[in-house]
Amino acid sequence: MGFGAMEALWRIGWGAVGVLLLLWAWRGLERLWWRPRMLERALRAQGLRGTRYRFLCGDLKENARLSKEARAKLMPLSHDIIPRVAPFLHRVMKENGKMSFTWFGHHPRVAIMDPGLTREILSNKFGHFEKPNSHPLVKLLVGGLASYEGEKWAKHRRIINPAFHLEKLKCMLPAFSACCDELIDKWDRLVASKGSCELDVWPEFQSFTGDVISRTAFGSNFREGQRIFHLQDEQAELLISAAQNIYIPGFRFLPTKKNKRMKEIDIEIRSLFRSMIERREVAIRKGGANNEDLLGLLMESNFRHSKENEGGSKNSGMSIEDVIEECKLFYFAGHETTSVLLTWTLVVLSLHPSWQARAREEVLQFFGENKPDYDGLSRLKIVMMVLYEVLRLYPPAVLLVRKTYKEMKLGQFTFPEGVQLLLPIIFIHHDPEFWGEDASEFNPERFAEGVSKASKIQGAFFPFGGGPRICIGQSFAMMEAKMALSRILQHFTFQLSPSYAHAPYTVATIHPQHGAQIILHRQ
Repeated sequence: MGFGAMEALWRIGWGAVGVLLLLWAWRGLERLWWRPRMLERALRAQGLRGTRYRFLCGDLKENARLSKEARAKLMPLSHDIIPRVAPFLHRVMKENGKMSFTWFGHHPRVAIMDPGLTREILSNKFGHFEKPNSHPLVKLLVGGLASYEGEKWAKHRRIINPAFHLEKLKCMLPAFSACCDELIDKWDRLVASKGSCELDVWPEFQSFTGDVISRTAFGSNFREGQRIFHLQDEQAELLISAAQNIYIPGFRFLPTKKNKRMKEIDIEIRSLFRSMIERREVAIRKGGANNEDLLGLLMESNFRHSKENEGGSKNSGMSIEDVIEECKLFYFAGHETTSVLLTWTLVVLSLHPSWQARAREEVLQFFGENKPDYDGLSRLKIVMMVLYEVLRLYPPAVLLVRKTYKEMKLGQFTFPEGVQLLLPIIFIHHDPEFWGEDASEFNPERFAEGVSKASKIQGAFFPFGGGPRICIGQSFAMMEAKMALSRILQHFTFQLSPSYAHAPYTVATIHPQHGAQIILHRQ
């Protein structure tokens, strides 16, 4: 081949590379500039107000700045926590109205403050409101049912549902009770010498709920479960640190110290789960499996589903990798939600001793010094009112997000494809329009006639989400919380320590930034 031919080939090659680069740049410009600008014009044309789009990062930097400022200051002993846990959205709504929009990177997010529209979105009747794609690193922490859509989600939900039936949950009460015994015994020893002691209940409840999910998920193998709990806790901290930066495609594959550690944790967690699942699978096939813990129930249901659908690969059961993802999800969510609920419940009841006394009186009336049973727990009215009100004021998740996958009319607005719909749970839970002028005050009486009559409008209370995707573990979490709170009320009175600093802030859920220091007294 002559020099001229070689030169021609080089020119063709570089020309092709140039065309590909131009195409990539064009698509990038369309995705990161023209498309967002078009969506912004479509929203403003309908009377919606919001922030101006900033190239690439949107409102991420401003959101991070205001969150950092909020966390640098303490707040009064008040339940009006929105300015601290969601300062950016709080400011945007004050400036632009309740139904305003912000920018998550190059994606517009419209806040939906109408409970009727929120219910419609969560019901997802036509399949047009789905979860946006999450940060790729999130999958290292949790995946499974919470991240699936369509037929895969429906199949997994069918297989998992039997594990959370009420009759199955009743069988887990002994595990709840055993963990409560250890917690109460530990606290008894701490107060034994002086009759009282100061205790940070936030790490205490994290450890307690980790023990509960370990026992109820893995039965006799709960020590292995505890190792998973500690690994997931470390993984969550690494993920939160990574998520504070703008996501750069492919960056997670670089061999940085954090990336390597997250990969190591993921490999170890998967190895531990895989070992337990394979042992349980062998036991199920031999007919000698323990089906009273969550893993056993899940494996049994999956095995039965596979047998019923033999020959149809589309409807066959979950693979071992699928089961691992589901275990990661209910393991993380199972301890996080309840530890947050119990922590804020003790803080709130410390601030409102009259309600603490009323709840304790009810518990002693039903159980005396005996351990709570299922029938008694299901009849606790005041305790349930207290827990609901804490969930209203301090919901585990601050917000939910859905996305339109085609042009959709919602109320009086038409949203183009690609608009994210923000369901700001905590803002709706604190809105005086739905709850009255005392919306940011602790008043469990509003739940005296149940959830349906607590607010001025249906659908204004949804701490566990709603619709078909409502949290599958909510009954598990509430039973665990009722059991733990009842046992604590039987044995102790409590008040806030002078060292307590009221500083709720958002991580994955609403955490106490500086802990939750309580002074325990013998009951």
